[in-house]
Amino acid sequence: MYKIKQLFLNEFFILSLIIGNSILIFIQEFELKGNLLDFIEPIFTVLFVVEMLIKVNERGFKNYISDGWNKLDFFLIVVSIPSLATVFYTDSVLDLNILLTLRVFRVFKFFRLLKFFPNINPLISSIQRAIKASYIVIAGFFVLVFIVSLVTCSIYKRIVPEYFENPISSFYSIFRLFSVEGWYEIPDLIATRTSPTVAVFSKLYFGFLLLAGGILGLSLVNSIFVDAMVSDNNKELEEEVNELKGKIDSLNDKIDTLINIQNNNQKH
Repeated sequence: MYKIKQLFLNEFFILSLIIGNSILIFIQEFELKGNLLDFIEPIFTVLFVVEMLIKVNERGFKNYISDGWNKLDFFLIVVSIPSLATVFYTDSVLDLNILLTLRVFRVFKFFRLLKFFPNINPLISSIQRAIKASYIVIAGFFVLVFIVSLVTCSIYKRIVPEYFENPISSFYSIFRLFSVEGWYEIPDLIATRTSPTVAVFSKLYFGFLLLAGGILGLSLVNSIFVDAMVSDNNKELEEEVNELKGKIDSLNDKIDTLINIQNNNQKH
């Protein structure tokens, strides 16, 4: 029993289980006929549940859940437990949509691989810092998309309803336009359905939106986000430069002191 406990506390063993489970699910998605792997995959889920219970028993739930990675493990293991129902119910017994939903829960276990990536913690810290530094700009950008989508919906919902029929579809179309994805298709389609005057106005209108939101807006968001991510490295460099400058100043003071002492000795 002790050896089993130590095995589940070994992170390399858990990593092997996660990789094996990932490969198994990958193969299962080919839906091979007579696939016996469907009965093997739930074993991995059970093993992960056993791993969680052993770690909780070993460290206590409070200490276990205080670690950020353990919180992620706990969540991913819990949401994958419903997939065990696919072992006891077949398609004929359980509604197909529910069955598919339960099977999708298995995929969440893939995310446990993240914790094993080298230097993942500094990267996550950089992303968190970048989000905190740029959330106002990001929120402002989405407000801009929301306002523009409402205006565009009111103007073009009868001309091109496939893009601006309602605020939701309009929001998606404007967001897609800001991402410079097929932006020219919309004004070209409007031009085929309206007068030349409206066509010219539409091309100018959507061209302006592309420039303001797609090129300038997204560039601003990206630059602020990236700058916040690398700011920690800049701070470290500044600290090293300041430390080096302090050492140089200290060395210069010592040299000045020695020169003064030597001058005084020469006078005497």
